[in-house]
Order: sequence, then C-alpha cells, then structure tokens
Amino acid sequence: MNYRKFGNTTLSVSEIGFGAWAIGGGAMVGSTVIGWGDADDSKSAKAIHTALDAGINFFDTADIYGLGHSEKMIGSEIGNRSDVLIATKVGNVARNEQFTVDYSKEYILAACEASLKRLNRDVIDYYQLHTARLIHLQNGECIEAMQQLQQQGKIRYWGLSLNTFEPNDDADFLLNHHLGNGFQLVLNIINQKAVPVMKKAAAKGYGIIARMPLQFGLLTGKFDEQVNFSENDHRKNRLTKQVIDAALLATAPVWELCSKYNCTKTQLALSYILSYDEVSVIIPGIRTPEQVKLNTDGLFKLEKADQQLIEEFGNDTFVELMELIKKQG
Repeated sequence: MNYRKFGNTTLSVSEIGFGAWAIGGGAMVGSTVIGWGDADDSKSAKAIHTALDAGINFFDTADIYGLGHSEKMIGSEIGNRSDVLIATKVGNVARNEQFTVDYSKEYILAACEASLKRLNRDVIDYYQLHTARLIHLQNGECIEAMQQLQQQGKIRYWGLSLNTFEPNDDADFLLNHHLGNGFQLVLNIINQKAVPVMKKAAAKGYGIIARMPLQFGLLTGKFDEQVNFSENDHRKNRLTKQVIDAALLATAPVWELCSKYNCTKTQLALSYILSYDEVSVIIPGIRTPEQVKLNTDGLFKLEKADQQLIEEFGNDTFVELMELIKKQG
C-alpha cells in the first residue's frame, strides 16, 4: 500500500481507503432507500480487518449510513486505534420518517457527540459536512460548529463532502474564505465534473477524497441489463436498464486500454484516479474481504496520454450519459 499526504494536514492516508456506506446495510427512511441492500455484519467485520491487513488506514463513513450502523461497525472493530484514521459526516438526517438535512450548530454539536460514541473514539480525525450547499455555508452555523469542535479537540480536521453534480459553488465558498482542510468529491471515468475543483483545491493545500470511483459498480464490468437489485438497494432506482445500456455503449472505447495495461476494468478505473497527484485517497465501497483485494491489487499510474484520452471522453462522449445519470439522482 502506498500513502499520500492529506493536503496541508499532518495526516498520511492510504491511497485506497474503505468506503463504509455499504456496511450500514439496507436502511430505509420512510419510503426512501438509503442503503445498499442487506449487509452481513460478520462479513463486514472480516472486510474491515482484511482492509487493515492490506495497509488501508483510512475509513470513511457517515452517521446516516445504516442510521448509525456503519459507525457502530467501525467502532466495534477498530475503536480508538491511533494508527487508523476515521472520517465521518454530518448533516443528512432521518426525522419523522423523512430524509432531510440539518446544518444548525446545535444539531452538529450533538451529532458529533453521538458519532464519537458509536465510533468508540476520543476524536474524529476528519469530520465532514455531508453535501452542505451554499445556503448552509453562507448561514455560517455549520462552520461555527466545525470550528468549535476543532478547538475543543473533538475533531482534528474538517471539510466538505461536495454535491455529486454541482460541486463548484460550494467548494469556492470554502476556498475563498480559507475554511476547512479538505473536500470529498465524485471522481471517476464517467463523472469528471469535479476535476477543476480538485486541482484548484489541491493547489491551495486541501486534501482530496475521491468517492464513487466505480460509479456504484457500473465501472467494474459486472453489470448488464439483466442485473437485479433488491428493493432496499439505492442502485435499483439509479442503475436502470437504460443507464446500464448507455454506459456499456459509451465506455466501450475506454476499456480498450485494459488490453494495453493487462488489467481489469476495476483496476483501470481506480488507476485512472490515482494518476492524479492531487488525489489523496480513493474510497471504493467495500463490504467483503474479496472486495478489499479487488480494490487494492494491481494498481498503477496511467501514461499521461491515456489519462488525457479519458478526460477527452469525459468532455465529449460521456456528457450525454452523465445527464441521464443525473436524471436518476
């Protein structure tokens, strides 16, 4: 495992981290699906320890994942180990059977205490506003809360998990006001919308977490139009037959690079992201020991020309596909 500096912080993070959304299980908020289908806690525990053995030292979760279950799993298996970095998020809320948001100072301070308890930690290494938008940042309460928690020593660093499709304005607010320490953003072969934000933020010393590197599994090569997701798996409404068909057609030219590098589609997808020096850590979703191996073995840096080729596809061929994906949410 290789390690990279997380921006201007003191954190040294594994290039591949552990995305812990899926181990939260198939949670629902009223009729809204917020999970990845049922999870096996024993497998999740094995996955966590397999990841640790592979050199993964960065685990990313959120209090909404499994309505706290993901944090509890990490808390029970990792606890207060000082050699492991824990990142979690705040702001997405289940309230009165409705999925909503709360970025008030009062809520964030209370939510942090609850996360610390579930995680069995004295301090959260990296605390994130979970896709807070410009209106919340301008209000200022969420920023006051993060700064207070940092001053109290309950969190070491903080940042913002950016919106999937419109990351620019929210990121610019923190950048222009010199606030926070990092950004979590969507970056993969299909979705390259945050590349300009990533480059600008990294140049100013912000750490960069790349999420959704495999676009919910769409870039692994495992799915075709026959795939069937359970009712409590959010991908059922996102990875429709239309999206899968369009993705298979649009990405076909990219996969020709797999022959050149003698790699799998997953390896190419992850290696493309690692080829950006601005990226601190990639967090593929992991819930089995087998996925640890698939997401950590055989990674490499693409030649600059091939990285640029994928960027060209992102600015041309994938634009229509991204619009289709955006419609699905």
